Amino acid sequence: MLSKLIKSLENAPVVMKGEYPYFIHPLTDGVPELHPDIIREAVSGIIRVADLDVDKIVTVEAMGIPVATALSLAVSIPIVVVRKREYGLPNEIVVDQETGYSKGRLYINGIENGDRVIMVDDVISTGGTALATLKALEMAGAEVKDFIAVVEKGDGAEKLRKMGYRIKSLVKIEVSKNGVRIVDHI
Repeated sequence: MLSKLIKSLENAPVVMKGEYPYFIHPLTDGVPELHPDIIREAVSGIIRVADLDVDKIVTVEAMGIPVATALSLAVSIPIVVVRKREYGLPNEIVVDQETGYSKGRLYINGIENGDRVIMVDDVISTGGTALATLKALEMAGAEVKDFIAVVEKGDGAEKLRKMGYRIKSLVKIEVSKNGVRIVDHI
C-alpha cells in the first residue's frame, strides 16, 4: 500500500547538519518535486489508521500542509495551520518549539475550547515541535484525538507515547550518514 512512499524514502539522500543526519525527501522538504501518488498513499494510510471523528485537522507549516490539504479534501474536514508568523488575532496561541536542529515560535489561530482535532505532520523526529503544539492545543481546550506522522525517525515519537500521547506513524525509518533504512510500516 505504501510502496511508492517506501521506495522514495529508501532512495532519499542524507546530508549532515553538524552531527545530525538529515534526510531530504519531497514529502518532508518539497525537494525534488512531490508526486501526487506519494501524497495519495500517505492520505490513504492516514485514513486507514486515524480517528477522524474530529472537527479540525491541525498541521504545522510548511510540509504538513500538502498532506493535510489532501486529507481535508478526502474527508471534508477543515484545516488549521500552525504558522511561523504572528498575526496578532484574538486568542492567538504562541508555541515555543525546539527540534534537533532549530528553535523558534509558532502561532495557532482557529482553535476553540472543545474542538476535537487530529494533528497530521510529515515527519516526527525529536518530537520537539509536536510536544509544544500538543501542549498548546490542550491549553486551548482542544481534545487531540490522534496524531499521525507520515514518517517517524528518531526517538521523539516514543518519548511522546511514554508521556501518554497517541502517536501513530505510517513509516518508521532510521537515518544515518549512509542513508535511510525502513524499520517498520503500516
